[in-house]
Amino acid sequence: MIALLDYGSGNLRSVHKSLLKVGANVRLVQKPEEIGDASGLVLPGVGAFDDCIHALRKQELLEAARAFIHTGKPFLGICVGYQALFDRSEEFNSCAAGLGVFPGSVVRFSVKNGLKIPQIGWNQIEITRPDCPLYRGIASGSYVYFVHSFYPQPTDPGIIATRTEYGDTFASSVWRDNVFATQFHPEKSQKIGLQLLKNFVGLTGK
Repeated sequence: MIALLDYGSGNLRSVHKSLLKVGANVRLVQKPEEIGDASGLVLPGVGAFDDCIHALRKQELLEAARAFIHTGKPFLGICVGYQALFDRSEEFNSCAAGLGVFPGSVVRFSVKNGLKIPQIGWNQIEITRPDCPLYRGIASGSYVYFVHSFYPQPTDPGIIATRTEYGDTFASSVWRDNVFATQFHPEKSQKIGLQLLKNFVGLTGK
């Protein structure tokens, strides 16, 4: 069973439907005790970093997510759920501390050559860690769907699983041990996104 954290994120329904489509048994979780014996956990997200952190903390899910990661079971963060894994964000003079799973800060795209911010739409991923199990059956150069103005800058470049170019070259996903996270939205990325979610579900044994 995969626990999907429900803290009011706008993309929750889409993530839920996509996980079901690839064969997952999914439980929507609003309280820490509802995680139970989950074999995997997904932290979705859209919107602002601080809003995500405050909502998780209010429902006591912030520490629950951190505790789950320490179990060694597969964890997937999506978009703001990816950003929340880092120490801090520059978004709107953010003062909320992230989970601190990965050292680094979340920064805003620099404005270059009239680049439109936020990045909304399809863009390519360069797979820099071909051993990452999330990308089995997915080719480097595949297109996925993004909606964001900010992105993490990991202190440790060794965790970067994919890179993407949008004015800046940024870490569009990361992986270390049991923790996977993507800046793009697998639930909006059609066949590629479903393959990625299927790969994640496979790691949990459903």
